[in-house]
Amino acid sequence: MKINLMNLAQRPAPIRLGCFILVLLLLWLPIAAPIYLLVDDSNRVSIITMVVLYVEFIFLLRFWGQKVYQQPQILKLYGLKFTRRNGVELLCGFILGIINIFILFGAQSILGWLVWQSPKIFLPRLILEGLLVGIGVGFAEELLFRGWLLDELQRDYTQRVALWIDALIFAALHFIKPLAAIIETLPQFPALVLLGLTQVLGKRWRRGLLGLPIGLHSGLVGGYYIINVGGLSQYSGRVPNWVTGVNNNPLQGLMGVFFMSILAIWMWRRSVKG
Repeated sequence: MKINLMNLAQRPAPIRLGCFILVLLLLWLPIAAPIYLLVDDSNRVSIITMVVLYVEFIFLLRFWGQKVYQQPQILKLYGLKFTRRNGVELLCGFILGIINIFILFGAQSILGWLVWQSPKIFLPRLILEGLLVGIGVGFAEELLFRGWLLDELQRDYTQRVALWIDALIFAALHFIKPLAAIIETLPQFPALVLLGLTQVLGKRWRRGLLGLPIGLHSGLVGGYYIINVGGLSQYSGRVPNWVTGVNNNPLQGLMGVFFMSILAIWMWRRSVKG
């Protein structure tokens, strides 16, 4: 069995990715299926099953590193290092993400496209929730896409090819939903691709560490959560929603794509300079 797993490292990236996902699903389904059958609350089911899936994902990553690549510290190879430098970069990325979200909404406010409103939720609670949601999503998605997936792609392809495949897969997997929902949210695809490019470039700029990508992703998600869930803004309707964002989501509008383009270009320039 050990020899077979070592041979797997020599297989093409699509085969390795497929094997990993298949094993992960085989481990997850026996636990997830009873939860779906026994728990009535759909939100609770979603949270529990996703937590189980991600815990199994991390354990499988460690097994994968040891048995397939003979690398017992595979998480460190992905850039997940619990060091002061990585922590500082995570904090800087988080601040950068928050600033970008408020610049985006602030610019629309200056242009008269939205007006600020009082929060509908107790502000300290809202900020705490935004922080937790942002860090949770940022950590999970960056370890998945800029950790495991990017590493697998870079083992077979050039950096440029791996960059684009990673960004396209990142964007595409956000559309695993019913067809009607896919069509409704399709305008956010370009912005998600740009975000994926930005995150890969950010990791390369920081010499392979995940602190900055996790922090930036967390700040963007957390900032949007605070504004959206807190009801801090109301669009005036002076311009079409394809400009400001369909369903009040800035990633689904021209402004969101514009700002993500600026962020991607800035990150590209930083990564080139090193």
